[in-house]
Amino acid sequence: MKTKAYAAAGVNIALADRMKGGLKESLKSASRPEVLGAVGGFGGLFDLSKSKYKEPVLVSSIDGVGTKLKIAFESGKHKSVGMDIVNHCIDDISVIGAEPLFFLDYLGLGKLEPKVFKQILAGISEACAATNCALIGGETAQLPDMYSEGEYDIAGVIVGIAEKRKMLSGQTIRSGDVAIGLPSNGLHTNGYTLARKALFEKAKLTLKDKVPGARQSIEKALMAPHTNYAPLLQPLLAKFNKGTSSKVRKGNAVFGIAHITGGGFTGNIPRILPDKIDVEIDTGSWKPLPIFKLIQEKGGIEFDEMYEVFNMGIGMTLLVDPKQADAVLKFCHENGCAALRVGQAVKGSGKTILLEND
Repeated sequence: MKTKAYAAAGVNIALADRMKGGLKESLKSASRPEVLGAVGGFGGLFDLSKSKYKEPVLVSSIDGVGTKLKIAFESGKHKSVGMDIVNHCIDDISVIGAEPLFFLDYLGLGKLEPKVFKQILAGISEACAATNCALIGGETAQLPDMYSEGEYDIAGVIVGIAEKRKMLSGQTIRSGDVAIGLPSNGLHTNGYTLARKALFEKAKLTLKDKVPGARQSIEKALMAPHTNYAPLLQPLLAKFNKGTSSKVRKGNAVFGIAHITGGGFTGNIPRILPDKIDVEIDTGSWKPLPIFKLIQEKGGIEFDEMYEVFNMGIGMTLLVDPKQADAVLKFCHENGCAALRVGQAVKGSGKTILLEND
């Protein structure tokens, strides 16, 4: 049989149709009752009339995985990339107090490789199912002239919902509030360009080399999927924020949440601070993961820059009522999260102050 011209040019529509045809069964776990129709239509359908919210506000976010993809290309392991794109997006809307509703992905690649495609979709599906988030649609674009062999790019869009009066803005944070850190499991999806330069260009290490002080390879440390904090944050906010509005402190214990992503502590915590409040972060209150120490040593990176680029082992920072800080910590510990105090709010001008442990 003669090869079709489009396939000869590098775009295999028949293969794409076969791959997409097998998605419906595998994506059953990543759905919700509000989803109408099936994956594969021209548009994803979600029935918002079934919402339990009195004043529903839709909350959306879009993101990518960045140069962490370079590690996936080299290692040949792609499932965590699918999990990364979902979990990063979910965490971004979770800081407002939003519940994730549905997710859409975009995958652009030079050549459709079934094994790679299945790994990525498995990761996306698993991450969505873990948070009761529907995978409602997506796009797979074969662009042979755009990507080098074996490479691709991925992006994702999340849409969630929040009660208008309950949305967190951080504007009720005041001096004396306690900063609680939720541990990360690695770099998540940020700082990989600097990490790769330090580890592979400068130090000439490989993915198979061991991380000193850890029972894992550099590959495993760098490919750990972005932590999903929504399963902890949703019940935590339901328990501790029972006030009629997030605009007042009364009845609430959690006043602001910052996702420590690109920009680290100095770039993300100020996004939720009132103009006259700073947050002091005691960097000696926890021990950064060994992979961060290795990156800093091999890259010759200054202390301040490490905390400006990486999460250093803390993926979320909560600002809470000092009278209820212990109760919040206890709740986290009882739900499998080793949360800890990492600092406090003080009078200032809306910035993060890093306290270095001498």
